[in-house]
Amino acid sequence: MGLLSKKDSKLILDPLADNNPITIQVLGICSALAITAQLKPSIVMAVSVVFVLGIGNVVISLMRNIIPSKIRIIVQLIVVATLVIIVDQVLKAFAYELSKELSVFIGLIITNCIIMGRFEAFALGNGPWRSFLDGIGNAAGYGVILIIVGFFRELLGSGTLFGFKVLGDPVEKSGLYAIGYENNGFMVLPPMALIVVGLIIWVQRSKNKALIEEH
Repeated sequence: MGLLSKKDSKLILDPLADNNPITIQVLGICSALAITAQLKPSIVMAVSVVFVLGIGNVVISLMRNIIPSKIRIIVQLIVVATLVIIVDQVLKAFAYELSKELSVFIGLIITNCIIMGRFEAFALGNGPWRSFLDGIGNAAGYGVILIIVGFFRELLGSGTLFGFKVLGDPVEKSGLYAIGYENNGFMVLPPMALIVVGLIIWVQRSKNKALIEEH
């Protein structure tokens, strides 16, 4: 018997594709637009949300039988705020420049509707292990889209990945720039993130017709 049952595996795998929180549920779009101009902050945000949602789901699950229903939202906000503060302090300690770049958006993890949605929809009704898997799966699904968007926006908008020039030097006209290639400045603007997410949604539905909603 493997570590994960078939039902447990679905908690991890479904949010990565056919039940992705961004491309299928259309949640957490704001941060996808805001921090994906470069790949590095996209990865840091993805890892941060994996930590907050994975641990947060476990904490809410452990407390689910003692939380009064009337104040459950307040308790959930306290849990997610505490975890976000931990992430923020770790970034300030080990990646200060990146923490300054992401500070506002790390704070806004508190309002990420994916996190509060999973607390409400899953962690309040399931045990810690399955809640942990659900949190990791949904956060990973969110993070995969952020990383894909960040990859294409930095590559096509700046010609770099992680800040390193991968398409050549636009000043010295080396690499692709030698044959006339130019960076697409629109890719670093927030609206292009929405367009890239839209293209991902289009590709995903083109490959799986079952995902196309009926009107």
